[in-house]
Amino acid sequence: MARKYWKEGTVEIWRSLSKKAFVKSLQELVPDIQESDIIPSPSGVRAQALRSDGSLVDDFYIEQSKRSINVCNAPSPAATACFPIGREIARRVPELEYKLFAAR
Repeated sequence: MARKYWKEGTVEIWRSLSKKAFVKSLQELVPDIQESDIIPSPSGVRAQALRSDGSLVDDFYIEQSKRSINVCNAPSPAATACFPIGREIARRVPELEYKLFAAR
């Protein structure tokens, strides 16, 4: 993964080290934001799902087994997409329940 996405990784590291670069990227979304508006804080870690070929899973990935439904990849917009994700899981529940009771 590091070999394939080294350019993106380099940009991420640069933005972490340079407040000016970080603010410049923020200004693409919020043009009026200034360096003085930003205060340092600890960084977080974001999990990123990969396919078996090493490519990134950029969207939601919902895995269903006999007894569970799991959201395996929830990229940044997960909070704003929680209702559609919930609807998709709810849509799958009757099938899951049927499989569980049919197996008994």
